Amino acid sequence: MIRTASHEAHTEAENSSFMSDLLGGRLGVTAYRRYTEQLWFVYRALESSAEALSEDPVAGPFIRPELTRTAELERDLAHLGGPSWSDGLRPLPSTAAYADRVTACARDWPAGYVAHHYTRYLGDLSGGQIIRGTAEKTWGFARKGDGVRFYVFEEIANPAAFKREYRSLLDALPVDDLEKQRVVDECKRAFRLNSAVFRELAEQFPLSA
Repeated sequence: MIRTASHEAHTEAENSSFMSDLLGGRLGVTAYRRYTEQLWFVYRALESSAEALSEDPVAGPFIRPELTRTAELERDLAHLGGPSWSDGLRPLPSTAAYADRVTACARDWPAGYVAHHYTRYLGDLSGGQIIRGTAEKTWGFARKGDGVRFYVFEEIANPAAFKREYRSLLDALPVDDLEKQRVVDECKRAFRLNSAVFRELAEQFPLSA
């Protein structure tokens, strides 16, 4: 249901001009750093709520320590921006809206939190690996080293098996059909929130004519 219903929104996010330019090697490392900074705000929202949800019957099974990304993001950002990388750092308005929605779901609606958890982490394990390869090739980062550690899941030996297990948990989500549809709609919303971040980044990093 999620895959079918969110296909259009997912495709829009994947094919945004910013991401296309980034993956095409047409943007500088500053754009990559700016994107990584935005991810940090989103993952802080996701992961600061994780412990409180670990015993929740709906969200709890998805809280897996091997997925945690905040520390890796901070290591990448220190590599990209030095030890003072966070000084004065502010999210883009679209990023703030995205993080606020994740926080609201974590607080009030665990099944909605699962929707955001799914769209982020399974995306990192899948398409995120394409970003890592591009970054290594374009900006000279060491393979799976500083600068791209966000995309390296060292504690997941078999990503394909992990994703199958994760999707089985989704299939078994202990909610009724009406709630499942709400989760599907929240996944679509998550992709739209991602797209809004990409649009704002594209405005900051337009390709010269």
